[in-house]
Amino acid sequence: MGWATSWTEILGFATGAVCVWLVGRQHIANWPVGIANNVFFIVLFTQAGLYADAGLQVVFIALAGYGWWMWTHGGGPGSAEVLAVRRTTSTEWVALVAAGATGVFALTMLLSSATDSSVPFWDALTTGLSLMATYGQCRKLLESWWLWIAADLVYIPLYIHKDLYLTALLYTGFLVLCVVGLLRWRRSIAGSATGSRESLGAAA
Repeated sequence: MGWATSWTEILGFATGAVCVWLVGRQHIANWPVGIANNVFFIVLFTQAGLYADAGLQVVFIALAGYGWWMWTHGGGPGSAEVLAVRRTTSTEWVALVAAGATGVFALTMLLSSATDSSVPFWDALTTGLSLMATYGQCRKLLESWWLWIAADLVYIPLYIHKDLYLTALLYTGFLVLCVVGLLRWRRSIAGSATGSRESLGAAA
């Protein structure tokens, strides 16, 4: 298609697509696949001058360890219970928005003064949204998918601007997978609610 690309971008494309698909299915393998994806993108984004996005991948790797543990242990010490999908509470939203806004402002200032980034605000914004979404993913918060959708809507034109066309295409695919994941997680919550009502009815 006349696009300039690299094996790093191609491998990032492949592992990223598989990772998001696995998250939508609540499959635990999304975490190791996601870590591999982060490594490829560290290299790719550093070469493209997207320094916040490159640094974000390091944070993603750390969060992947946390999310991997949360998904397998339900968040409780010594618990083997699988973490259930739930909605984000008002308190969690306040904390997420406050932390995200603070982070975006601070990172924009840092990128503007300490790097040669040509898109400091947009780089910082996608970083903030992605971190908020990843935390929600670790906790299986339904609304984390909306945060990913918002991030993807900024990522796509940003990567086109940086001539990362394959990555922009990948994030277009991510956008579609995020909608699918949102619908699957919503059904999971509905199924859990139905199961709880049936259990209460049987107990009565």
